[in-house]
Amino acid sequence: MSAPGSTATAPARLRRRRVVLGLVVAAHLLALYWPRVDLQGPVTWTDKVVHVLLFAVPVVAAFAARLPALGWVVAAVAVHAPLSEWLQHAVLPNRSGDAFDAVADLGGVVLGVTLGVVGRRRGRW
Repeated sequence: MSAPGSTATAPARLRRRRVVLGLVVAAHLLALYWPRVDLQGPVTWTDKVVHVLLFAVPVVAAFAARLPALGWVVAAVAVHAPLSEWLQHAVLPNRSGDAFDAVADLGGVVLGVTLGVVGRRRGRW
């Protein structure tokens, strides 16, 4: 069913949401694995907010895209949280891993699932 005033069909909306999910995942991976990140000044709590968002947004986008294996997607993102920090530390010479970043990443997964469930219950997707 289309929203009032909307001419898009349900399959077209779903296709757009899946394209957005692909773009979000690409941005997510670029942000995590870019070879070098230059931050000016001390890293503050805003870094942790960025980490939360980097993991919450892809999970919400997966809910909106109505992926059939959503549980597996959420599990993969949750595993990717600490793994990405380890990879940054072990593989990328100009990056470092941080256990507190991994905690923020996992917090983002939890936030994303919460928002996704609420969005589904309210009929947003």
